[in-house]
Amino acid sequence: MSGLRPRFRGLFQKYFVVLFLAVVLPLAANGASEAWFSYRDQRARLDQLLGIEARSASAKIQGFLEGITNQLGWLVQLPWSEEPDAQRRVDALRLLHQVPAIVSLTLVDNAGRERLYVSQIGLNRTESRTDRSGEAPVEEARAARIWYGEVSYYRGSEPYLTVALAGNRPSVGIVVAEVNLKLIWEVISAIKVGETGYAFVLDGPGRLIAHPDISLVLRGADEATLRPFQTIRSAVVRAGAEIATAQDAKGNAIAAAAAPVAGPDWTVVVEQPLSEAFGPIYAALRRTGALLLAGGIFAGLLAFALARRMTQPIQLLQRGTERIGARQFDHRIEIRTGDEFQLLADSFNTMAVELAVSQERQERIAKLKRFLAPQVAELVDRTGDDDVLEGRRAEVVALFCDLRGFTSFSARATPEEVIGVLAEYYQALGRIITNYAATLTSFSGDGLMVLVNAPVPVEEPALRAVDLAVEMQRSVQELIISWRARGHRVGFGVGMAMGPATVGRIGYESRFEYTAIGNVVNLAARLCASAPDGEILMDAKVAEAVGDKRPLISLGSRLLKGYDEELPVFGISFDKRPSAA
Repeated sequence: MSGLRPRFRGLFQKYFVVLFLAVVLPLAANGASEAWFSYRDQRARLDQLLGIEARSASAKIQGFLEGITNQLGWLVQLPWSEEPDAQRRVDALRLLHQVPAIVSLTLVDNAGRERLYVSQIGLNRTESRTDRSGEAPVEEARAARIWYGEVSYYRGSEPYLTVALAGNRPSVGIVVAEVNLKLIWEVISAIKVGETGYAFVLDGPGRLIAHPDISLVLRGADEATLRPFQTIRSAVVRAGAEIATAQDAKGNAIAAAAAPVAGPDWTVVVEQPLSEAFGPIYAALRRTGALLLAGGIFAGLLAFALARRMTQPIQLLQRGTERIGARQFDHRIEIRTGDEFQLLADSFNTMAVELAVSQERQERIAKLKRFLAPQVAELVDRTGDDDVLEGRRAEVVALFCDLRGFTSFSARATPEEVIGVLAEYYQALGRIITNYAATLTSFSGDGLMVLVNAPVPVEEPALRAVDLAVEMQRSVQELIISWRARGHRVGFGVGMAMGPATVGRIGYESRFEYTAIGNVVNLAARLCASAPDGEILMDAKVAEAVGDKRPLISLGSRLLKGYDEELPVFGISFDKRPSAA
């Protein structure tokens, strides 16, 4: 799993998507809700409109039929006699002339005998006395007073309807009329729904009785012609109270409603193309789509601008961190947005300044630690006071130490062995010098010079120097045992002296060292040179300052190199660790 690298998505992409959706989603939701409510309202209006138109068409056709039956009613007002009735013939001919839709009239007396037949397309008959009592129009009219027969087609094209009407009294007989339904076309043609909607009429079996296109009606009972209209009526019946949707003869989607025509069992169907019926909805959808498109473009531009405004400062901060990671602490980030990004950039710049100061401080401490104890170096850096490193007179304890027989050892040993021994040697002494807060001023080969009480004063510098020397001897003697096991014959001696000296840093601009100059330094060096392996030599001033706090041993007076007279020398036993002062 550790080998898998996480996949990141850029902030620009995330901000862009979020901001874009924040604008587009409300627009889309608003457009969808508006479209839905508009559709529902338009559907309700369409239900109402088509329903009203269908009922209106039904009422008009009903009025057309009632007008004919009202006219027929004038022929069955008076009872029949056995004598020919010339007046009835005149009335019948006048009715044919007044109502062109009536093609023929048959008057039957109360006994069911044909007394008069007049026609616009056939020969008239008078007093034929043919028995018509068993025919359906006569029987149904006697039972229901008004009877409408099934539609028939004259010469296979023109639709005809048989209407029979009985008088109020049996003695007045019955009138049977053949009505040419082609004239209903005028009624149907006058019905308009919107711009292109229209109405048509079907009888019970589904035959086309009336249509604005009269040529469809004249095709008679042609199944191919009637099938689309029958399908529309079936869809309306299934839809119930609501409008139905179907396809017309041309395959166009339509909305339709229907209403029955009382009496002849006809159905008036009103249809309107969906493209027109839902035109306002489509227009609203187009407007909504245009607004959504415009809103989407605006949202995209806005999201791009905002995402860019938000990510550019982050990219600047990212590059800034990379520069800082490369230790270019002088790098600054310029952001002037007047918001949290600017505050973050200011904080970043402040951090860069502090890191630069911290780096400078670390470098400074590193330089100070080359010749000062870490505690002293930290103190000098923390206080910012370099005066303690300036040249001055101070009472110090100078301590020198080196390895005995190191010259002959280095001549015999390989360079790797010499470097290894010195590394162990300095590692051990460096740790002890640091623990005692002493100052390592210089080292050369196997020799070291250490100052106590400079540059920072300490309590009882002589006692601290003695304890330091004892720790150094014990540590190095343990190393000597391991060196001798490897065949290296070396020893370790220590010398120290106490007295006034000039201390301070010397050198040039890029290289400084802290050191001490004075007789006490020379005396400590001479004592170290005369100290055999395992011995610590000190001058009288150190011994006097330590007193009886440590088991010192007087070694008498010795003549040291560079001095004209013998000087008292003291030593210390370090078989046991000295007790705390």
